[in-house]
Amino acid sequence: MSKIQEIFRLYAPEYLKRYGKTMPKNHKKVIKAIMNCRSGSFGTHLYQCGNCGHQHSIACSCGNRHCPSCQQHKAKQWLHRQMQNRLPCSYFLLTFTVPESLRSLIRSHQKKAYAAMFKASSEALNKLARDKRFIGADQLGFFGVLHTWGRVLQYHPHIHFVVPGGGLSPDHDKWLPSKPDFLVHVKALSPIFRAKFRDALAQAGLLSLVDPTVWQKDWVVHSEAVGNGIWTLRYLSRYVFRVAISNSRIISAHDHQVTFRYREVHGKRWKRMTLDAMEFIRRFLQHVLPDGFMKIRHYGFLSPNAKTPIQKIRELICLLYEVIQHLVKPYKPPESSPMICSHCGGRLVRQAFLHAFPLPAG
Repeated sequence: MSKIQEIFRLYAPEYLKRYGKTMPKNHKKVIKAIMNCRSGSFGTHLYQCGNCGHQHSIACSCGNRHCPSCQQHKAKQWLHRQMQNRLPCSYFLLTFTVPESLRSLIRSHQKKAYAAMFKASSEALNKLARDKRFIGADQLGFFGVLHTWGRVLQYHPHIHFVVPGGGLSPDHDKWLPSKPDFLVHVKALSPIFRAKFRDALAQAGLLSLVDPTVWQKDWVVHSEAVGNGIWTLRYLSRYVFRVAISNSRIISAHDHQVTFRYREVHGKRWKRMTLDAMEFIRRFLQHVLPDGFMKIRHYGFLSPNAKTPIQKIRELICLLYEVIQHLVKPYKPPESSPMICSHCGGRLVRQAFLHAFPLPAG
């Protein structure tokens, strides 16, 4: 049993009793999924060792995207796809954040507000990339990942974009590179993002709920050159499918308190924080995404509907940058380990599937 599951099994019934009448339905769904993960509630696979004949039963996981025990395989698959699409050029990591005074509004209207964040940030980046003072490209290709948590589970919505350094010309027959260490000017990007986010909130019918003074503040957009992008993709792969806190950070859960470790931004030493169990569950659940909302979005020539194949773009780049062709090497995903018998080390062979018993009501 994972530590998150242990906490939910110990304290979620009390949380539901206190707040169940006013909780969003998707929060209740996540609680039920985590509590019943690998319990037999979702079915059980039966295996037999091909060597000693010993039988094993393995309960199915819940598969919920907010369950910390169900995301590792997805992260590996995602990293493999990104490595296959990696281009032989410089890469950049851009982070778009919103002022703290907007967080309450965003948390209360997540589906519309998150969509507005994606729309405003992607359009702002595309607009500035078309400027000939920077790239002058007709089309960029990039993907964004929504994160909503800070290191102590506080609500802090922001979007990370991984951007190849360059784009396609208007006829899509030429690669227009950025500088190796500079994509676009963030001092120009920030006010464009702010204006477009304001327009997006207006379209969503939320603008009247915003304090007008927020539009006079400086907004923060951060841009960092990240070399060939390999490290950044590997780094993000650990977080793309991770929930707000990993099991490894939780130290204890008893006496109605949960203690976990964290590091401050730019800090190296681990610190501890202890929260009441109800507050821990509240902080965890505020990062549950709306049903059907996609936290990873691809744009331009990296979108699923792009007309220009990645291989053609790679060839356009290499015509200009033959010296960095060696950066694009075939990526070999780690081989999946076979299931091993705990008695003799032999390989397990799947025999049957037992359907789940009904989930408990509530």
